[in-house]
Amino acid sequence: MTVAQEVARRRTFAIISHPDAGKTTLTEKLLLFAGAIHIAGSVKARKATRHATSDWMEIEKQRGISVASSVMQMEYRDCVINLLDTPGHQDFSEDTYRVLTAVDAALMVIDAANGVEAQTLRLLEVCRARNTPILTFVNKMDREVREPLDLIDEIERTLRMAAIPFTWPMGMGRGFGGVFDLRSDRMRVFHPGADRLDDADEMIESLDNPEMGARFGNKADILRQEIELIRGASQEFDRAAFLAGRQTPIFFGSAINNFGVREILDALVDLAPSPASHKALQREVQPDEPRLTGVVFKIQANMNPAHRDRIAFVRICSGRFDRGMNLRIVRNEKDIRTNGVVSFLSQRRELLETAYPGDIVGIPNHGTIQLGDTLTEGERLQYTGLPFFAPEIFQSVELADPMRSKQLKLGLAQLGEEGAIQVFRPHGGGSLLLGAVGTLQFEVVAHRLKHEYGVEARLIPAKYQLARWVTAEDSRELKRFIDTNAHRIAYDAVNAPTFLASFAAELSVAEESWKSIRFHRMREHAGLVFQEHAEV
Repeated sequence: MTVAQEVARRRTFAIISHPDAGKTTLTEKLLLFAGAIHIAGSVKARKATRHATSDWMEIEKQRGISVASSVMQMEYRDCVINLLDTPGHQDFSEDTYRVLTAVDAALMVIDAANGVEAQTLRLLEVCRARNTPILTFVNKMDREVREPLDLIDEIERTLRMAAIPFTWPMGMGRGFGGVFDLRSDRMRVFHPGADRLDDADEMIESLDNPEMGARFGNKADILRQEIELIRGASQEFDRAAFLAGRQTPIFFGSAINNFGVREILDALVDLAPSPASHKALQREVQPDEPRLTGVVFKIQANMNPAHRDRIAFVRICSGRFDRGMNLRIVRNEKDIRTNGVVSFLSQRRELLETAYPGDIVGIPNHGTIQLGDTLTEGERLQYTGLPFFAPEIFQSVELADPMRSKQLKLGLAQLGEEGAIQVFRPHGGGSLLLGAVGTLQFEVVAHRLKHEYGVEARLIPAKYQLARWVTAEDSRELKRFIDTNAHRIAYDAVNAPTFLASFAAELSVAEESWKSIRFHRMREHAGLVFQEHAEV
């Protein structure tokens, strides 16, 4: 196939949700229905030997949460689907934001009992900032939940986009009979509790089929009334409005019981866009261009602790990748060989021969590749848009065993490079400072330092509460500011100077006193492109 043909069959999307909405379970079932795995890991039964395929980190298995993004590739209906599972917990929203820069669509999971929750709104705003098309899956219909019509109304009011039902549930809780596909005019009847797939699903054709009444009685009448109502009240699906983020197709089901999962897979193939062009500082890059370009949106250390590996996750933006080809890191103009490049099914990796735009590939390296790097076959291009947000919480690091200081520095350097935490080196020396958006990030870092690097570290709250990256048009003026405020200056993983404040008034005084200095809430890693305000 040509590059253009391969691009046309790619679908690359992320799953986003509020914690506990069922995102990881749905991820498992999508893999199951696509044939990528044969038995789904039990997300709830953490005492069992099975865990979610997408949860590979030890702390995830212990706590039953996703704290790292996972990448999975599968084939379904002659399409190559790249699925990125993101952390649901708000403390890891930075990682989720970076993942959303690497996808062409998002699948939003909503708990039918709780409706639209806080983290869902935050992630939706991230998608909106990038005009990312969104499909919505209303989960847990096998429980006693809110009425579907109420949920549709809340989605439209809260998310400010038109909700277009593509499927509709029959009943809920113990009376949940299945989901009716409004496009194909048939109902898929599901049987709960099976991890494995049956050879054939039970289908009932047509809403007016006498079997509906004979099988489900009054529930069939209620289903007909609700569908008549929503068909009359809902907008027509408009693909252009969907691609622009103004409409979201709605699907109902129960991921844990395999209800409604196949409809989601079909919709991803039918509705989600194939890879589009990517904007670089120099020009707009089309996916079917012959020369390869890609951007590093994630670094992960120790996916295989036995080998102390370090993987750069690269979204292919244009051209064709072939194993062994030379690629250039535009930032430092270093060339790398790609003999060991891998594809993913979460923690399972295989050597990769070829890849195309939309695919996510993993490049093992020893610190030469950084978050936000652009890789090309030689052209000087710089993709932008990979953000770092100013930390809101700070802690200092104390080492229980001073003999492990080398391991501590290595661990913090690698965890900082992958974006798990932000590491700051004070201008005047002293203990390293860790900055985070949420407290759970510190817990994960302490756990990983202990289990991956053999370092017992105590994390102690620091006096700082605010951070701003600082720049100036005149480098001498910036140096004067740094020298004057040396006790409040630290440097991050890429040596960007950062002003630290213990309270908001300190920052206000600095901004008033130094008109020539710009204070930034967000920075883009590559090229150190700063922005005044983050979108979220």
